[in-house]
Amino acid sequence: LSTVAGLYRVPNVRFDTTIAYTNNPYSGSMRGYGNPESTFAVESQMDDLADRLGIDRLELRRLNASKPGDVNPQGFVLTSFAMRECLEAAVEEIAKDPPPIATGWERGVGYAGMFHVGGGARIYRSDGCGAIVKLDDFGKVTLITGASEIGQGSETVLAMIVAETLGVPLERVDVINSDTSVRPWDVGTHASRTTFVAGNAARLAAEKVRTQLLDMAAAQFDEPAAALGVKGGWVFFRRDPQRRVQYEAVARAGHFRDGGRVLVAEAFYDPPTTMLDKDFQGNVSAAYTSAFQAVLVDVDPESGRVVVRKMVSAHDVGRALNPAAAEGQVHGGVHMGLGYALSEKLVVDRGQVLTQTFMDYAVFKAGDMPEIVVRLIESVDAEGPFGAKGLGESGVIPVAAAVRNAIKDAIGVRFHELPITPERVRAALEVR
Repeated sequence: LSTVAGLYRVPNVRFDTTIAYTNNPYSGSMRGYGNPESTFAVESQMDDLADRLGIDRLELRRLNASKPGDVNPQGFVLTSFAMRECLEAAVEEIAKDPPPIATGWERGVGYAGMFHVGGGARIYRSDGCGAIVKLDDFGKVTLITGASEIGQGSETVLAMIVAETLGVPLERVDVINSDTSVRPWDVGTHASRTTFVAGNAARLAAEKVRTQLLDMAAAQFDEPAAALGVKGGWVFFRRDPQRRVQYEAVARAGHFRDGGRVLVAEAFYDPPTTMLDKDFQGNVSAAYTSAFQAVLVDVDPESGRVVVRKMVSAHDVGRALNPAAAEGQVHGGVHMGLGYALSEKLVVDRGQVLTQTFMDYAVFKAGDMPEIVVRLIESVDAEGPFGAKGLGESGVIPVAAAVRNAIKDAIGVRFHELPITPERVRAALEVR
């Protein structure tokens, strides 16, 4: 529910919910946590409303899009928010170099926006993460983080944050994130929170170590710490940058002396957010992100087959700390979203799952994937580490709605159920 009233400026909102008890198997966490479903409803409705009103579907979105400084009806504060910029980028890109269309097929272009948390989500009393940073006299930096690496690339981006903060080469930073006997506490790897929350914790700990290093160098050189800086693995004199010494030499000299000290610091970052109250009011995330999806599809009226020819995903990332990894996240999300839109259906009968293998449960294969163009839009969030916001779940969220709207644009049929299989397309065309 929290994502329904954020993408557009809707002053009055009422939620009616129904909870159904079933005998079906337990469900688990899924990328997007309910947002792909709610976005499918919201963005399908936006296209249909534009038709009813006789307004261009993009113009309706432009007129009503949320913007920085808005506070939605639930109390979500949009500090940085680049939905309009994402829209324009996606619209521009989808029009470039359209592929040829086969004879007898119908072509359509669809659009969908997305609103999601980008700075954690306070679903527990704490949304915090701990970090420990240590610098030794061999020039090695160790980050011990509470955040788990489950394939999303957090280990790399956290190392990059520490390296940038300390002014040391990236290859000198090691990350420990899986040893529960030494790692600090973290609330969990969920809600697109790791870069933002764990990244801020790592940054804060690294800033403390940088201060320790400069204080140590100041004592050795009889200079004020403010007169020194760290860059590229060197401690340098600001008034004469060519006068410098390697940071590991500073650390070594600080160890081998009377009154020496270890260069190590810890930090715990808990974002400035609130839990939702009983009326679902509260600012659950320190930042919110947006995206806009454009998709080009061809539909064969004879077979009902839908072929996605081109996908454009424009995402507000705050600042792209690792652009290659960010694009990879979006590619993975698009893959999941296409399956959700067109082929994946979990069939349950009397509590038994009937689609238990990939022979029955159709996921998109590499050969099924279309051209994917990713545009990373940088809104630079003031609270995020170096301006970054979370991206882990965003890629999947707007895909199904955009595909649905593209099919409607191609054949004039509105679908309200997923997946949109060839059988459903044929059946809809027969009664059109």
